[in-house]
Amino acid sequence: MQEFLNYRPIKREEWRHLQPGLTNAGLTQAELDAIRSLNDPIQLEEIHDIYLPLIHLLHIYRKNKEELNRSKGAFLGQTASKSPFIIGIAGSVAVGKSTTSRLLRLLLQQAYPTLQVDLVTTDGFLYPNATLEAKQIMHQKGFPQSYDMEKLLDFLDHIRNGDAYDVPLYSHESYDILPDQVIHLENTDILIVEGINLFQISDQPNLYSLDYFDFSIYIDAPTDLIEQWYLERFLKLRELAMEKPENYHHRFSLMSVEGSLAYARHIWESINLVNLQDYIQPTRNRAQMILHKDQNHKIDKIYLKK
Repeated sequence: MQEFLNYRPIKREEWRHLQPGLTNAGLTQAELDAIRSLNDPIQLEEIHDIYLPLIHLLHIYRKNKEELNRSKGAFLGQTASKSPFIIGIAGSVAVGKSTTSRLLRLLLQQAYPTLQVDLVTTDGFLYPNATLEAKQIMHQKGFPQSYDMEKLLDFLDHIRNGDAYDVPLYSHESYDILPDQVIHLENTDILIVEGINLFQISDQPNLYSLDYFDFSIYIDAPTDLIEQWYLERFLKLRELAMEKPENYHHRFSLMSVEGSLAYARHIWESINLVNLQDYIQPTRNRAQMILHKDQNHKIDKIYLKK
């Protein structure tokens, strides 16, 4: 496996010993199953070996940010303003970003019970389907141009300044932005932002989403495995939508398994694979950490930027 330039590769066995005496997070397998995404198995062993050391590292970064803010404030003769600690998580569709994001939120809530820990996905910043159709880019949904980057950067800027913000709500059942529905964020102390094209460079002059992240993570895996996970998830979504005519995936339940699988492969090859190779994967080395997955979504290696 190729080693990434400017990163220190850390084997799982080495990484698991970097936690300061923590042995468990008080979680049960049932609690893990409740937050995991479809077709994304995660075991308690993964918490101990991977996520507890990561929580400790995030604690170090957060404390360093607080100290820097205090020192800058003292230098300027000003009181340091509140600025949330913002974590960005990116990677391909079906690679397991949502499970990682929800798990980190749960663990951070346990680590900081008095703080407000919020989670937002960039799905809410996709243009509505009607806009995508008007722009004739519906077939590129999920590509960088399908996102309202100006609104996403406005959101990050307001949160960075400690402001409240209403994030548009996206429904995976209707496959569209829900009009007049929002997620209201206020008094955020720690924010996790998750999305496939999160680390893209904006076409807005001098505006970059990466500037807002205090820590950034890219979830990586071999392309053939991601394709397998995507197809398996597609079939599960099709099965769950059989009795839900309003669900976007219901239409595929009216097709044969073979027919729907052939359609899913076409979508993967013509859209998701292109997006991964042309836009998502090239942003991988912008992250401060790369979590590499192998079979069964198990993280086998960690890369930490030097």
